[in-house]
Amino acid sequence: QLRLVESGGGLVQAGGSHSLSCSASGGTFSDYAMGWFRQAPGKETEFVARIVWDGGMTSYSDSVKGRFTISRDNAKNTLYLQMNNLRPEDTADYLCAAYGDRLYGVITSWGQGTQVTVSS
Repeated sequence: QLRLVESGGGLVQAGGSHSLSCSASGGTFSDYAMGWFRQAPGKETEFVARIVWDGGMTSYSDSVKGRFTISRDNAKNTLYLQMNNLRPEDTADYLCAAYGDRLYGVITSWGQGTQVTVSS
């Protein structure tokens, strides 16, 4: 299983942009599809975006489509999330996750999360 460590969380003003990173170790990063999820206080964990092993296919939740972009650099074992036009409702703990194989499947690893707070 991959070990995942997120970074880049912080405080952002509404309408602004911010990016997150997730560094992977302990396995072959390119063997796994990856995803971003988020959890706001008092709410369930919500899917945000996912990407297959070579970046050739991505999908997004309706709430972030057109504003967020997921990408990966397999040479650097790193997953990214570029967030634009941020809204207060995007405030959450953002977690990266590794799926069971190159084309999604069940999630096998989670990061510890990084907090993003969007002020209005």
